[in-house]
Amino acid sequence: MSYYISARLKVPFDEAIARAEAALKTEGFGVISRIDIQQTLKSKIDVDFRPYTILGACNPTLAHEALQLEDKVGLMLPCNVIVQQSGSDEVEVAAIDPVASMQAISNPELAKAAEVVRDKLARAIDRLR
Repeated sequence: MSYYISARLKVPFDEAIARAEAALKTEGFGVISRIDIQQTLKSKIDVDFRPYTILGACNPTLAHEALQLEDKVGLMLPCNVIVQQSGSDEVEVAAIDPVASMQAISNPELAKAAEVVRDKLARAIDRLR
């Protein structure tokens, strides 16, 4: 089982971020954090790195449900979505597969909830194709 769902786009990097955020919104996710890895690595350790941004996506209703099923699941929230330059004319957008990550927790109800989240993330990623 893969631990992510992804799509490759032939669009500028900033457009890929905007499209990813819009696709996530259609499935009830909001972006509650944005980490610019390229900028962070440059400012912290003076390393040049390709454009790479981590979006922290959260569907509040589903997050609330998961937290009621397992109080420590917040360690795995929000759902991370990465946008990274993948060659000169291609950008990859990838989302965590919550079913894969939730296998670490032995809770059948949480596994069912993770399937719902995976389906929503997969639909969002599919909208980018």
